[in-house]
Amino acid sequence: MSPARQKTDGRKSRPKAKSLGRIVVVEDDAVLALALEDALLAAGASEVVLCPSTARALEALEEADAAAIVIDVHLADRDDGWALAELVNELGPRHPRIIFSTGSPEAIPPEIAGMGLMLEKPYDPVRLAEALASGTPKVGLLARLRGAVS
Repeated sequence: MSPARQKTDGRKSRPKAKSLGRIVVVEDDAVLALALEDALLAAGASEVVLCPSTARALEALEEADAAAIVIDVHLADRDDGWALAELVNELGPRHPRIIFSTGSPEAIPPEIAGMGLMLEKPYDPVRLAEALASGTPKVGLLARLRGAVS
């Protein structure tokens, strides 16, 4: 089994290259989650942690720092993935970059949508990897408010 395919507790990692860092993927569709994981590892993620629930995502965020979090807005255990985004945003100025994954972008309140990049399902997993690799800065609510008062 190649290093990129070794699996332990829902995680895969690969040898060091230009790393996207540790990515937490919150997705309850197992097929999509695995496709995202493969695309992220191929693009240079040092680790991808798959989380099928909000509770598991919170555990993953407590275990170690993450460079980004990909949030399925409508999980089976909760129908408000944006609440997770609000919690992530509260981790401080160096919080993980937030990327929303949803089939209903219009259902996300604008003040929440502004916290991160929005990818409308269905999308090519390579598009997610490219977005992370591009280094497009995260734009959170506080940054938007600062910009409005400047």
